[in-house]
Amino acid sequence: MKEKIAGNKLTGGKNEGGESWIHVAVEKIEEEEEEEEEEEEEEEEEEEEEEEEEEEEEEKEEEEKKEEEDEEQKVTDVEEKKKKR
Repeated sequence: MKEKIAGNKLTGGKNEGGESWIHVAVEKIEEEEEEEEEEEEEEEEEEEEEEEEEEEEEEKEEEEKKEEEDEEQKVTDVEEKKKKR
């Protein structure tokens, strides 16, 4: 830490590339924030995809259940017709 402070005083607050230490720190913070935002967006997209998949599965299950009920009703109807004859 003392070396950085001494370096700042000697170089006028600039690093070897001529950029100010503050400028470099701000850029680094901004890059980290952008990376965090991208990660959050990716996580949100993954969650949305998972939710969509779950909804699709539920719809398929409901459809299958309805089809089974329809088939059972048909069988019941056929049996009732046979009894009436």
